[in-house]
Amino acid sequence: MDYIAIIHKEADSQFGVSFPDFPGCVTAGRTLEDAKDMAIEALAFHIEGMIEDKDTIPAPSPLDDVMIDPVFQSGVAFIVSYAGRPKQVRFNVSAMDDALAAIDAAAQKSGLTRSAFMVQSSLEKAHITSQREL
Repeated sequence: MDYIAIIHKEADSQFGVSFPDFPGCVTAGRTLEDAKDMAIEALAFHIEGMIEDKDTIPAPSPLDDVMIDPVFQSGVAFIVSYAGRPKQVRFNVSAMDDALAAIDAAAQKSGLTRSAFMVQSSLEKAHITSQREL
């Protein structure tokens, strides 16, 4: 989901970022790039906390609705995306016992669990390099 973030900058201050859809979710950065990176992290942390607390995640507000609020009119709007955490899925795999023993030995040698080793090996075999940390 794409949420509107508002960046504010006053003299002798950092770039502050707030989220109209998430009161209390604020962050700041020394540079615009820092503020953007911090905004991505702050939004994800805030939403994940809401999910853990079983709070309802609001739908993104339209830009026109946000910008008519005098609180946000002095800022500049930009979009911060939240894709959510990938869900871990359990599945069953059948293998010959000697193959499984070899997989377990290789996983242990790599410092990985059997599951992490099998996923990492499969992704490497498929030449998929853009992956989240296992």
